[in-house]
Amino acid sequence: MSAPTMRAVSQDEFGGPEVLHAVTLPRPEPLPTEVLVRVVAAGVNPVDCKTRGGAGMAGVLGEPPFVLGWDVSGVVEAAGFGVHTLSAGDEVFGMPWFPRPAGAYAEYVTAPARQFARKPAHLSHDEAAAVPLAALTAWQTLVDAARLREGQRVLIHAAAGGVGHFAVQIAHHLGAHVIGTARAAKHDWLRELGADEVVDYTAVRFEDVVGDVDVVIDLVGDAHDSTSTRSLDTLRPGGLLVAVPSGVSPELLEKAESRGRRATAYLVEPDGHALGEIARLIDSGVLLVEVEEVFPLEKAADAHRHVESGRTRGKLVLRVAP
Repeated sequence: MSAPTMRAVSQDEFGGPEVLHAVTLPRPEPLPTEVLVRVVAAGVNPVDCKTRGGAGMAGVLGEPPFVLGWDVSGVVEAAGFGVHTLSAGDEVFGMPWFPRPAGAYAEYVTAPARQFARKPAHLSHDEAAAVPLAALTAWQTLVDAARLREGQRVLIHAAAGGVGHFAVQIAHHLGAHVIGTARAAKHDWLRELGADEVVDYTAVRFEDVVGDVDVVIDLVGDAHDSTSTRSLDTLRPGGLLVAVPSGVSPELLEKAESRGRRATAYLVEPDGHALGEIARLIDSGVLLVEVEEVFPLEKAADAHRHVESGRTRGKLVLRVAP
């Protein structure tokens, strides 16, 4: 009897979206404390695209071939020995293993049960797959790294993107005064999500019109027009810059310290408990999930091209289940 297999999208070399191709792979089996999840949908994130090209988490995944992806929403197929929190048939979502390989662009994944949470009841699998990495990044930067408090002023760059649209809503929920940067076409939508002020970064230099900020969540980085460095000018003394995509260089840290500001890098980590909190906020209507487009698994390359256009509103998702 042949071993069970699954559909997946893999790559044999680093490169552009064209290196992604459909393959058939052996289906994994859960180890003790792990669950086997049948993936219904998988989220697509900028880190996927960077890793595909040899940056991002490529240093962790190693040389191709490998299967990309960390965001999953699906159904527990089987639970390994020692799992007490989930059972076969449970609908779950999660960001397993990050930054180690999870292989979400496939029909099945295995991971520790406690890296998943029950899927929000009010979301489809397509919507739920858009949540974990982006919402956990927003939650952990605001709640854990910045310890954002009611009444503080927070500036969120790339506010209309996957992480950004969650960060706006979470910061608003925490009682902060929320300022976001985005193109003018997305301003009304961001105000609906809870932004108090929105700045069109294509029309003005944000540091010329924003100031006295307690926290900056920079989802752009210094690689693009020195966004992190310029953000220091918006912070009040003692204020904190959380630089997500490109981290904090020694030069940036020195500039921050010389001005009496603080700067820290951040990398998201799996957190089933926080995902449970996020699910409750979604089911209570506090957090809305924006999915711009759903692609079939075999069209992963097209999804990557869309992400790399830099014009995505919310998230893109791959539909894995036929």
